[in-house]
Amino acid sequence: MKEIKPKYLKLSGLEPLVVTPESNFVNVGERTNVAGSKKFLRLIKEEKFEEALDVAREQVEGGAQIIDINMDDGLIDGKRAMVKYLNLVIAEPDIARVPIMIDSSKWEIIEAGLQVVQGKCVVNSISLKEGEEQFIHHAKLIRRYGAAVIVMAFDELGQADNYDRRIEIAKRSYDILVHKVGFAPEDIIFDLNIFPVATGMDEHKLNALDFIRATKWVRENLPYSSVSGGVSNVSFSFRGNNPVREAMHSVFLYHAIKAGMNMGIVNPTMLEVYDDIPKDLLERVEDVILNRREDATERLLDFAESVIGKAKESKVDLTWRKDPLQERITRALVKGIDQYIIEDIEEARASVNKPIEVIEGHLMTGMNVVGDLFGNGKMFLPQVVKSARVMKKAVAYLLPYIEEEKLKNPQIGDTQGNGKILMATVKGDVHDIGKNIVGVVLACNNYEIIDLGVMVPPERIIAAAIEHNVDIIGLSGLITPSLDEMVHLAKEMERKKFRVP
Repeated sequence: MKEIKPKYLKLSGLEPLVVTPESNFVNVGERTNVAGSKKFLRLIKEEKFEEALDVAREQVEGGAQIIDINMDDGLIDGKRAMVKYLNLVIAEPDIARVPIMIDSSKWEIIEAGLQVVQGKCVVNSISLKEGEEQFIHHAKLIRRYGAAVIVMAFDELGQADNYDRRIEIAKRSYDILVHKVGFAPEDIIFDLNIFPVATGMDEHKLNALDFIRATKWVRENLPYSSVSGGVSNVSFSFRGNNPVREAMHSVFLYHAIKAGMNMGIVNPTMLEVYDDIPKDLLERVEDVILNRREDATERLLDFAESVIGKAKESKVDLTWRKDPLQERITRALVKGIDQYIIEDIEEARASVNKPIEVIEGHLMTGMNVVGDLFGNGKMFLPQVVKSARVMKKAVAYLLPYIEEEKLKNPQIGDTQGNGKILMATVKGDVHDIGKNIVGVVLACNNYEIIDLGVMVPPERIIAAAIEHNVDIIGLSGLITPSLDEMVHLAKEMERKKFRVP
């Protein structure tokens, strides 16, 4: 085995940044990323590159020690935009004094950037997603260009979403890079995937803790490598409530840095000083981040409402039960209260001609309010999940009555069944929260849902669509490469003359 000699990650700009064992944390600015800033995206789309330089300058002045530049957008010529912007950046001494992170899901854009940038930069990113051969090929080219590299915890089976998968992929990637490619270990930065917590779903409770534990393992077992990640992901459930998000970022970083995380994409304006976080908020946030209580999400949700000045739901105040029926159903959906939903739905069923009308009328009226509140940042993801569960309980109660109605009037089955929808998260992507919520709402509206899950290759989607004779195909994805997968599927459908929307 090749001996690994201790070095430090050196990223050379006009004022060299050196990451040493004594360094605490290297902050990567993300506002020069079209996915991280609406303003930056607009300026690039409008070809206002000189104005877009101000975004980079503000990042450096605001304390970013590396700036992440990404041009991955469906309406932008990414390669051309990357080259043009980098040429402008390197001509500005007050920006070029910090290193550049060339960020893209497309290798041609990364390589075009590597050919322009001066000094040592960071490539964001490569992974084992397409197998070892391509991983080694890209790693050798990056080494030849003299860049450091971010390695995503992603392999042929998908994104690492638990502790064991994170360390398995990190170790395999490290061994290949160091012992097969000859990559300097101090130039390897692992992105171990920061996912949201407090989503309302049990499977996401360990997202932050698993990242922190995996970070500790990597720093102890893969010598001289670094660990990075996109910190804002952890608080996605609370978008719209900045005080809670800022506290979540600070608490997460406090524990992750102690575990060895030494680099990350962080918006400094979205950080609270750890010691300045109010103790009652700090306790609830740490309960969520470290998964210390079963009811951690609910307690943080209750507290979040008080932080933004909302009246908290009283456990004993049942005066709302005297409100008109529609207002009671809407309140139950918005607040995620399921104790009384069956009796209210039964009252609604008795007031209409057909049970399906309760779904199309009372329930959808309530869910439209939920949608508006969420869209305006006045509700958070875990609350929407709770709303969906109340909706599901109400629909489950109505389904036997709907089926009975269909048996009495067979023609209703023909007219009221809204059709079959195939849903899947495309190959290379494991994000499914949005898909699952959409599936619940569609099922509640009398659509038959065939859900293939995540990481689904195009050939399986087409085969399932033919097998089930579906009316429409719904594709889901969050990361940029998912768009390419969707385009690929559309081309495959065209090639096979498969005309399902």
